[in-house]
Amino acid sequence: MSTQTNFEWVFTMTRQKRKLFITIILIIAGLIGLVIFIFRPNPLHQTTTIEPDGDRIDDLIEQVENMDEEVQTATNDLSQNLKDAVEQTLTIFTRTDYRITALGDSLTQGVGDESNGNGYIGVLERRLSDHDYRVRFDNFGRRGNRTDQLLTRLDEENSIKRSVERADIVLITIGANDIMRIVRENFLDLNEDAFDLERTSYEERLTDIFEKLNEFNPDAEIFLIGFFNPFEGYFNEVAALEDILISWNQTSEAVAESYLNGHYISIRDLFQLEQINLLADDNFHPNATGYSLMGARVLNEIIPTLEQLSMEQEENVEGNNASLE
Repeated sequence: MSTQTNFEWVFTMTRQKRKLFITIILIIAGLIGLVIFIFRPNPLHQTTTIEPDGDRIDDLIEQVENMDEEVQTATNDLSQNLKDAVEQTLTIFTRTDYRITALGDSLTQGVGDESNGNGYIGVLERRLSDHDYRVRFDNFGRRGNRTDQLLTRLDEENSIKRSVERADIVLITIGANDIMRIVRENFLDLNEDAFDLERTSYEERLTDIFEKLNEFNPDAEIFLIGFFNPFEGYFNEVAALEDILISWNQTSEAVAESYLNGHYISIRDLFQLEQINLLADDNFHPNATGYSLMGARVLNEIIPTLEQLSMEQEENVEGNNASLE
C-alpha cells in the first residue's frame, strides 16, 4: 500500500477543512513575519556616539530623552501590531453564531404550511437572518409525536442528544397529540374528567422531558410553546373544551417556569383572531399565515436570550484581549 506524501493529505481534505487549513497557515505565516519584523535590526537601537560639549549639556540631555521617546514609541507600535494580529486571529476562531434545536410534533415540522416555508421554524430562520444573527437550526419535529414518544426519542436518537448538547436554545411544541388521543378514545363521551386524569400524566412526562434536556445541557435556554384551540370547528358541543385547553396550558407553563432555564410562550390568543383564516385545509394545523404569527411571537421571546448570548461573547473576547495587555 502506498503512503501519502507530506502534502498529499491536504488534497484529500474536504473543501471546508482545506479552507480552514489554509487560513491557519496564512495566520502562522503572518505571525512569523511579524516576529521577524520585531526582532530585525532597528536603526533606533543602533549605538550612536554623542560628543559631549560641556557648554551644551542641556541640549545633550534633551537629545537623549528624545531618542528614548522615539524608541519607546516604536516599541509601543510593535506591541499594538502584535496585539492587533492576535485579536484578528481570535476573531477568526471565535464562535459568532448560535445553535437552536427544535423538538416536538407537527408544529415544529411545519405541517400545514402551504408555502413550503418550513412553518414557524422557517419564519425564525428568515427573520433572524434579517436581524444579522447567524443561527444554525436542527429541526427534529415529527408529525404525531406525543410527550411519551418524544421521551423515547430523547433516549434513543443520538443525533437529538448531540444537538441539544451544543444548543444555545431549545424550542419545543408538544402535547397537542396527547389531547387528540383523549378526543379519539372518548369521542362518543367527551368529558372533563378524562382530560383532567390524563393532564396529571402529561405533567409528569413533560417534567421528564425538561429533566432529560437539562441532563444533556443545563446551559441551554428551553422554550415551551403552548397550545391553541383547533377543535372549535368540530367539537362545539364540548362547551368546556376551551377551559380544558386553558388548564393544560397552565400546566405547561407551570412545568416550564419551574426551571431556571425554562420559558413558556403562549400562542392561544393568536388563533382567536376573527375574519382571518389561520388554519390549513385540515382545519388542525396552522397555514402559512398562522405560522407567520407564531414565528413572530417566538422570535419576540427568544431575542433577549440571543442578545444576552451576544453580550457574553463580546465580554469573553474583551476579557481575552485584556489578558494580552
